[in-house]
Amino acid sequence: MKKKIFKAKDRGTADHGWLKANFSFSFAHYYNPDNINFGVLRVLNDDYIQGGMGFGTHPHDNMEIITIPLKGALKHRDSMSNKWIPVHTGEVQVMSAGTGIQHSEMNNHPNEELNLFQIWIIPNKQNVAPRYDQKKFESKNRLNKLQTLVSCINSPIEGSLAIHQEAIISRIDLEENTNFKYSLNKETNGVYLMVIEGVVSINENKLQKRDAIAIEQITNFEVKSEKNSELLFIEVPMNL
Repeated sequence: MKKKIFKAKDRGTADHGWLKANFSFSFAHYYNPDNINFGVLRVLNDDYIQGGMGFGTHPHDNMEIITIPLKGALKHRDSMSNKWIPVHTGEVQVMSAGTGIQHSEMNNHPNEELNLFQIWIIPNKQNVAPRYDQKKFESKNRLNKLQTLVSCINSPIEGSLAIHQEAIISRIDLEENTNFKYSLNKETNGVYLMVIEGVVSINENKLQKRDAIAIEQITNFEVKSEKNSELLFIEVPMNL
């Protein structure tokens, strides 16, 4: 097994007043030549956005973008529909930028903070037609068992959203003192695991809130929760 641990305090940061951001990989002004990506996983940002604020209209192309609200709700508008769509905690949003898209992401509440993960995954097919989708995922369906949020459009896992890449994004909520074995979909893939909340141990490595571990060259590994914990798994091909 090859692994690397990323402590929450070591992430890149930005404070724009209305936005407090944490970068797991090089992004915007934060550049770490040793931490550009993990396979086709290019971005994992942990953003806190003040009420009524957000990202104005801006372009993207040839990127699979996944947004997971953790607290509060955002609203999304893009050049395909030009109407505001709310995305609440418990929902997941996917957008294939493909040949090009303009979009805006704003806090949907005037004075409550929004916290979200935004994930960028490099697609396996260029210049596809832009597409958008979102879905609600019940937390009760991931208690001590894996809940798949996102999978590949060519071989989708039932009930998940789809993107143009052989990637799988999943969540699990583990009760205290619970063991869980994660099995990789392919031996050539790697897994980037982030602790959303709680404390877990993996091969005697303790991970706390927003700590992460990148694991590859293994078929499965075991996670033990030391407290009630919420985990995010991003399994991706390692070859760009």
